[in-house]
Amino acid sequence: MSTEPSTAQSAPTVSWMRDGAEHTARWFSAGGAAAPRNVTAVDDSLTADDAYRLAAQGTAMLWQGDYHNARQLLSAMARRLPAFSRHDGEDVAKAFYRYRQGRTQRARMLGLLLVPLEPGPAVALRRAPDVAQAWAAAAGDVAEATVTPLQDVLGAVGAFEWRRNGVFVEELDAVIHPHYGTFAPIRSEYLGLVDRAELPSTELAFDIGTGTGVLAAILAKRGVKKVIATDTEPRAIACARENLASLGLDGIVEPTLVSMFPDGKAPLIVCNPPWLPGTANTLLDNAVYDPKSRMLKAFITGLRAHLAHGGEGWLIISDLAEHLGLRSRDELLQWIANAGLEVRDKLDTEPRHPRSMDRSDPFFDARSREVTSLWKLAARS
Repeated sequence: MSTEPSTAQSAPTVSWMRDGAEHTARWFSAGGAAAPRNVTAVDDSLTADDAYRLAAQGTAMLWQGDYHNARQLLSAMARRLPAFSRHDGEDVAKAFYRYRQGRTQRARMLGLLLVPLEPGPAVALRRAPDVAQAWAAAAGDVAEATVTPLQDVLGAVGAFEWRRNGVFVEELDAVIHPHYGTFAPIRSEYLGLVDRAELPSTELAFDIGTGTGVLAAILAKRGVKKVIATDTEPRAIACARENLASLGLDGIVEPTLVSMFPDGKAPLIVCNPPWLPGTANTLLDNAVYDPKSRMLKAFITGLRAHLAHGGEGWLIISDLAEHLGLRSRDELLQWIANAGLEVRDKLDTEPRHPRSMDRSDPFFDARSREVTSLWKLAARS
């Protein structure tokens, strides 16, 4: 029925009516979505058309039926959402903004199909799979009756499979295991840039925004004696530590929980910020979208103060934002100049991921022209 107000002392809750009685449970959303105000209990008798109509009205549906039927219903709801298409002559930046709005609306509507969790953690539905390890890895323990979007459960299960199977990294000849909320290094072209660029020094490097720790590992494998790998997310630091330990590099790379730069200076500072300006709607979006280019600007503006004499800052970034009209090359060069930096060199590579070759993608023209670059930045004398 209604959501109880959240306070600093109490977690948000949701309430609904069933069998003439009011029920209440704790609310959890991995993406930090607010608890829905209107919740109705539903079961296997709910049709996809009715589910879509309720979601369009902003009504959340707490599933009380079979788990696999809930998954099928979610897929059926997704098929009813309007497909994105470009308007003739539409500006690419406006089109991409509409596309992002549509993705946000899609996530909001599909996020209104909810499932109950119980201590274990477990999904309290018929034929539900064992999600204890996956959910604990993603969100921690469940101490009391909880309600969450089915999408969050599926996301936790999918992320756990990525973590268990890992991603083979050719530059390391090893497997990296991404944790929930950290970006899997599947765009291998940028890893190759870091692997082949000439090192200015092998004494010390900073890896800013380390994520899985993959770039720090590549630098260490190339002979850098010490790498300080920073990140603002505790889950990323835990992920990097686990990966580096499995690679035998934990004595060389030091994961550090800090915003941007650690104390001191280094002859090499590497950063692979999110490549597109925009608002992140999910944890994984944080690796793709950089609100108002904050991280990119913070790296550029803070770099000179942390570079050792003669050192280099390696900025790894794609120009897709330029082709989508979200940022111009002149803007990037102006930020670099304003920070007292100059471009010492630039290494380029073309993307090899499937979307760059998918002609059905509404932004194929931009993606097909994308170039990923390693910009070597140095203090301007």
